[in-house]
Amino acid sequence: MSRPQRPLLSLIDIVAHLRGPEGCPWDKEQTLQSMRPYLLEEVYELLDAMEHDAGEDGLEGELGDTLFVLLLLTRIAEDEGRLTLDSMCQRIVDKMITRHPHVFGDGEEGENPGGIAAWEARKSKEGRSRLAGVPRSLPALLRAHRQGEKVAAVGFDWSNADGVLAKVEEEIAELRQAIHDGNPSEIEHEYGDVLLATASLGRHLNTPAEAALRNANDRFTARFERLEVLAKEQGLALNGSTGEQDLNTLWEQVKAEEKEC
Repeated sequence: MSRPQRPLLSLIDIVAHLRGPEGCPWDKEQTLQSMRPYLLEEVYELLDAMEHDAGEDGLEGELGDTLFVLLLLTRIAEDEGRLTLDSMCQRIVDKMITRHPHVFGDGEEGENPGGIAAWEARKSKEGRSRLAGVPRSLPALLRAHRQGEKVAAVGFDWSNADGVLAKVEEEIAELRQAIHDGNPSEIEHEYGDVLLATASLGRHLNTPAEAALRNANDRFTARFERLEVLAKEQGLALNGSTGEQDLNTLWEQVKAEEKEC
């Protein structure tokens, strides 16, 4: 009688099959880029469970979900020729041995190896809304993206990006009216609707709002840091009294330098 295969090896085989010729179309079309929202969602579900004490049963389920996503990411990277599961495991084995000389080598006596935070998770989808699986603790734009994906699965969505653009323009018009009326609560309400609509636009453009905003933040940081350098070179002090024209000139100079690169 053959010895049963360990569940971990079975899971690895399942991931390989899902990505194989006779596998699941959705799994086969995923890329490292497209999987970013799903990885973040699983990690935040674990964090959310940690904060609300989900219990051992929830922990097992959430860790299993996260492990599956990580193995799928590994398989995607392997299919792209970036690494193998063995090479990835060997790298982390080497790193852990190096970082724990007090356990695996001749490290100093009494050296503290540190600890790993215990994670508790919960997830029970029976009788829950389709949106219940989207953690409230997700970054707001990512949460909007995932909510949009989940309701789109039942047809609650625009048919194309043009429809979303029209919605964005509609929400901006309502925001303008709220600003004109001067009602703070209405302004917040309408501004939130604008952001929600733009998150849906990113989904239709295959550019998740969370990723797009992170990239925009990085660009802004790099540009402003360069602006500070240029201001210093030109003897301009950046403070509340700095002329708007001077700042605009510096900003355009920074963007012009980018185009030249």
